[in-house]
Amino acid sequence: MGKDKSGGFHPAKGKPTAINKEEGLGIPTSPSDKVEEFLELSDTYTDDDQTISASIPVRHPNRNVSKKEQTFKNKDNKPESDKTVELAIDEEVKTEPEELPGVLEKELFVELANFRSSCAASLYFGTHESGVEVNEKKDAIRFKNMLQELRATLVEKEIPESLIENMLTPGYELLNQDDFWASLTPGLAVFISEGYFKYIKMPVAPAENEIICNTSFYVTPLVPILARKEYFYLLVITKHHCKLFRADAFGMEYIDVPGLPGSMEDVKDFPDKDASTFRAGGRGGNGGANFHGIGGGNPEEKDLIAAYFEAVDDVLFKEIFNKENAPLLLAGVEYLIPIYRSVCDYHNVYSEALTGSHEHDVKSELYKLAKEVMQPFFLQAQDKALTIYANQSATELTSSIPADVIPAAYYGRLSHIFVQKASHIWGTFDENTTELALHESESEEAEDLAGQALIKTLMTGGEVFLLEKEEMPADSVIAGVFRY
Repeated sequence: MGKDKSGGFHPAKGKPTAINKEEGLGIPTSPSDKVEEFLELSDTYTDDDQTISASIPVRHPNRNVSKKEQTFKNKDNKPESDKTVELAIDEEVKTEPEELPGVLEKELFVELANFRSSCAASLYFGTHESGVEVNEKKDAIRFKNMLQELRATLVEKEIPESLIENMLTPGYELLNQDDFWASLTPGLAVFISEGYFKYIKMPVAPAENEIICNTSFYVTPLVPILARKEYFYLLVITKHHCKLFRADAFGMEYIDVPGLPGSMEDVKDFPDKDASTFRAGGRGGNGGANFHGIGGGNPEEKDLIAAYFEAVDDVLFKEIFNKENAPLLLAGVEYLIPIYRSVCDYHNVYSEALTGSHEHDVKSELYKLAKEVMQPFFLQAQDKALTIYANQSATELTSSIPADVIPAAYYGRLSHIFVQKASHIWGTFDENTTELALHESESEEAEDLAGQALIKTLMTGGEVFLLEKEEMPADSVIAGVFRY
């Protein structure tokens, strides 16, 4: 103890005195009704009057018991950062990149179109599936440059730095994922907002590389990847093997057909499928099955080929084509095509054929060739819509004037709308007052009314078409056919 000036002793500061304390373990004087309770606690946690039980945990004598206090030696009196809390918060708000389907159903397209935020960025650019561009990470470099350009745009819009970081961090993290950049498709669409980062590996390339930053996502370039009902079958025929594929506007898949004969040798094992029993009248209204003079080879071999194709067609008709109406495209060397046609029961064999030896083609290359042949099939709806527009162009049921088409789209009056690829009509439209204001360029208040008109038409059951400039039905970036 220390003395004061008068010579009196005082206990050290912060140390309790023994005044009014009893000897022993320091149980304070207590009310009589609590004595028994305290005695039971004493028996539980002590061995005797002077010894604490060994089972009681005791802090190490060197433990720093003041480390959570808000005063620190040799430091400013600032709160210590709580790393555990910070990590929990980061984990809670961290936005992970999410992939959306490469072919969009109408519902998902509408969901993207209806997204609203104070800041919604849409990025589109063409990418590569293979080649030196993939090895040199050209697409990743382009995406990084686009993120930097987007950052500059957000800064110009006076978006807070913290929000910019929140929006762009998932994109920069995506740059480090080598597997992602090694497995791309012809195009990439990315949608970014606060707490939102989703992307689509597009099966077709967008018309242009674009960065649009507005209060809603720019979804017009997604129209070509909307799910479509059109599809066709591709049958690769050879003397040794036949393979069936199902294809649509975005890809093609092999179909394993149970019981399909493997080769001409398999057909020889069936006595009712040899050349002597093969019916010469042909099938499916495709003419006779007299193959003399068709291509090379001898007549006996062609009869065997016909018997083999007939057996193939029987299985295909039983398993697939008896309930189908989609066109069937034949692929094979030229002299085999008429042989298969003559024995085919299916009513919708496509008029054109993919000629040549395609037995060993890679599926992706085979699909490209097949889709090129089938392009008129996929353009049927577009051609029909353009014909309707042309036939009614002299009436009040068509227009290519934005001031006519845009309000009509908002009110569900359009049966067909045509929008030029990579084009915009900036402005505002008030559905309540019907007030339309067109702007010369993009601005904070303006939105892309061409894209909005397209979305409204789709949502009200109309048909939408995104066309090249030379394909538009009129000299305008937008045109429509009215229901009334």
